[in-house]
Amino acid sequence: MTESIAKGWVRVFITGMVISFLGCLPLGTLNIAAMQIAINQSVENALLFSLGALTAEMIYVRLSLVAMDWVRKQEKIFRMLEWLTLLIIVALAVSSLYAAMHPQQGRNVILNNNLPSYILGLSMSALNPVQIPFWFGWSTVLFTKNVLKPQAAYYNTYIIGIGLGTMLGNCVFIFGGRLIASKIQNNQSLMNYVIGGVFVITALIQCWRMFVKKKDIGAKLHETEEGMPNA
Repeated sequence: MTESIAKGWVRVFITGMVISFLGCLPLGTLNIAAMQIAINQSVENALLFSLGALTAEMIYVRLSLVAMDWVRKQEKIFRMLEWLTLLIIVALAVSSLYAAMHPQQGRNVILNNNLPSYILGLSMSALNPVQIPFWFGWSTVLFTKNVLKPQAAYYNTYIIGIGLGTMLGNCVFIFGGRLIASKIQNNQSLMNYVIGGVFVITALIQCWRMFVKKKDIGAKLHETEEGMPNA
């Protein structure tokens, strides 16, 4: 019996880690920000930023598992967070492009500030509501497949796996970004243009979600209403 329980914990840990790792690989605000911090500041600051980001993510996942009904009802909050996310992405894009056009400065003033890297990552991740329906959806699937069970031990193991997966995914960008930067040491402006371009594309995608697709976070959460058992 104990062996069976341990296998269940290992399974949900690995599943959460793999989903989180793969979910971090597409270009996004947080992983690109971590990469830019690694390039312009240090790997240590980028890792602290990522640690802050995954802390907020783990809190969101835990909240979604134990307070699903309450979270679903906060549609106005999610709408506000979507606007804040868009503003942050636009600010990051403008700051990166400004740094590219002013090589003597060479740094994104949004990311290069006096705020501790951990707090910056925590804040930016907390203001990013896209991850909420992502984890609602995956948690629903895992409950349905009986991989995730409504027990505190399963929840905690699942969340630890998610945190590790997020950190590993961000490390791909952190160390990959440093490697790329080392190859183009004499063209920092090019790197800032590329990163700024990614932020511009991300902002356009966010606008499409909000104004064209017109499917906000609250609507996505309601799609997962079935299949999530009470904790």
